[in-house]
Amino acid sequence: MTNIDDRIRGALDEDDQAFLENLQEDRGMFRQIGDSMTGPLGGWAKVVFGFAILIGLAMLWVVRNLVLSTEVDQATFWAVVLTATLVVQGFIKEWLFARMNMLTILREIKRLQLQVAMLEERKN
Repeated sequence: MTNIDDRIRGALDEDDQAFLENLQEDRGMFRQIGDSMTGPLGGWAKVVFGFAILIGLAMLWVVRNLVLSTEVDQATFWAVVLTATLVVQGFIKEWLFARMNMLTILREIKRLQLQVAMLEERKN
């Protein structure tokens, strides 16, 4: 613990401490996914999440067709389509997880802003 952390904790009253403790609790993956569905880009996150589900279902259909294909040309075609759906699914998940990480970083920045503002208020 650093000196500045001790000074910040000393300047906070009980309500502020309780609020900061609430911000510091660990959030699980599902809670973070739910949090990413809100806010200014929440609508886009919902659309992309729905698209990810559709791509996943399409991927299952492609795997079925790949397994049931009898000719080499058909198998090659379905293997290429499977690769394409895997790449698209990867890009979608990368976007969703990047959004979750961005929201986590913003949450930490807001927490620090709150601590600095309360410390400044106590100082004045």
